[in-house]
Amino acid sequence: MERREALKKIAFLMGGAISATTMGVLFESFTVYDPEQSTYFYSLNDEEVLGEFSEIILPTTAKSPGAKAAGVGALIPQIIQDCYPPKLQEVFKNGFQEMLTKCKSKFNKEFMSLSNEDKNLLMNELRQEALNNQKKPSFFIIARDLTLLGYFSSEIGCTIAREYLPIPGRYDGNADYKEGQKAWAT
Repeated sequence: MERREALKKIAFLMGGAISATTMGVLFESFTVYDPEQSTYFYSLNDEEVLGEFSEIILPTTAKSPGAKAAGVGALIPQIIQDCYPPKLQEVFKNGFQEMLTKCKSKFNKEFMSLSNEDKNLLMNELRQEALNNQKKPSFFIIARDLTLLGYFSSEIGCTIAREYLPIPGRYDGNADYKEGQKAWAT
């Protein structure tokens, strides 16, 4: 199965958890991957920043590791480069750069040097900007969607964050669900 086909299936299973922009990208009719369309490239430092960004969205808890441990920081740029059309790649890259610039201008620090309170303040600001401009795709919405997609399709997301049955069996659409039980991954 190709990566794009797998992502489409995961997006379908996630239903309304991701935005229309991301659903549109994943369900759009794709052609063969063209490296000429990947106009933006991300450094290891960018992946580290995106990992920290994703950790704010899905943090490590006592019950499960967060998005950073699931490797979402490296996955986001890969999906952007391989699956998103050039216009949305530009939206993402510009928004990413604006976020880094905002860190320097507002907090006089690099993103990775911000305190947890400052990171949460920045995230709330980015979220509010995205909500105010819902008709346009935004960096925050794309990054949030890819964080959810990457985390819940990772080994950590499927086996620790959700209920997992490692031995295949028959489908039971009426399986008992106990109070407080995690959602099923399989």
